[in-house]
Amino acid sequence: MRQVPHYLIIGNGRVATHIKQYFSLLSLSYSTWHRSESYSLLNEVLTRATHVLLLISDRAIETFIDEHLHAFRGKRIHFSGALVTDKAYGLHPLMTFSDQLYNLEKYQSIPFVIDHDAPSFETLLPGLSNQHARLDKSLKEKYHAMCVLSGNFSCLLWQKFFNALENEFTLPASLSHYYLKQQTENLMMTPETAFTGPLVRGDQVTIEKNIAALENDAFQAVYKSFLTCYEKMKRES
Repeated sequence: MRQVPHYLIIGNGRVATHIKQYFSLLSLSYSTWHRSESYSLLNEVLTRATHVLLLISDRAIETFIDEHLHAFRGKRIHFSGALVTDKAYGLHPLMTFSDQLYNLEKYQSIPFVIDHDAPSFETLLPGLSNQHARLDKSLKEKYHAMCVLSGNFSCLLWQKFFNALENEFTLPASLSHYYLKQQTENLMMTPETAFTGPLVRGDQVTIEKNIAALENDAFQAVYKSFLTCYEKMKRES
């Protein structure tokens, strides 16, 4: 008889919280453990587990496996986008997780990027039907750097804009939401023409005014670095 999967989720951060919600919505069998709990409890819940999900910091994963999972014979899985290790299989959810839980449809829409030499998605995450693709592990560090550039760093820019609208210009941040939504739609529908503004137009006067307006602002360096990057891209194209 085929063994019924039982997950053990290690960690209690944001990703772990979302995965617990996803599994609960699907009525999947799982247990949890995090470092504020006893190691005797860890040993107890391990006896039931067929799959261990290591949803802890990258730097802690290999050490945790060596110290606590060396005798575990089930599947060891981590969700890091950058970590390359032979001690666990990598499945990276290409998604950002907020402090608000999602509905089932959104969880099921999350794509996973799997290590090229890992077993099938169905073997690693039985009970889930998410779309998935494989990536050679030699490319993971660059892949994750691109995730950070596109998602995390763009978030800093929008947070800066929201803050400036409310605290410098005394305008509601919500005024920018339509701009953000349309920019996102343009990127998704026609990414090759979504980039607009003074850099595309070659409007040096406006660019210089922008840079001057950011004097004594940490984001002036960000503007200049994007300008340098854009000019290099044009030369190399």
